[in-house]
Amino acid sequence: MEKIEHINYIKSPIATVYKTLTTQDGLHDVWTTELIVKPEVGFINEFDFGDNDTTKMKIVELSSNKRILWECVDSDPEWIGTKISFDLTEKNGVTAVVLKHFDWRELTEFYQWCNYNWAMFLLSLKSHCEDGEGTPYQKRKF
Repeated sequence: MEKIEHINYIKSPIATVYKTLTTQDGLHDVWTTELIVKPEVGFINEFDFGDNDTTKMKIVELSSNKRILWECVDSDPEWIGTKISFDLTEKNGVTAVVLKHFDWRELTEFYQWCNYNWAMFLLSLKSHCEDGEGTPYQKRKF
């Protein structure tokens, strides 16, 4: 099985980063402006990227200011059954975010494209938490 793994360092308190990754307002500013999100274990977050391209992520784990784990329950067939985790640690006012997207069945062109886009997601998260403005899908150039 394949896994995407990235780390980024954000000059922002861990509580700010966690809140951004778990709330509708935060993910709206970072990932996509069309979404339904609730920070509750078992809830299925919905992220819409236009053209009937909706991704549904079940919240499997929420450990305040430490870890978030989602399982993809509906999306592109390559994503269904995969999991996305965000592990957070803070040192000297800098929050490290380790993003993993794992349980991919194989390395494909779509996997490579998603790998790039997860890096862009972390850059958007960093910009949002440090400067107040992320780059959600609708503002990105492809």
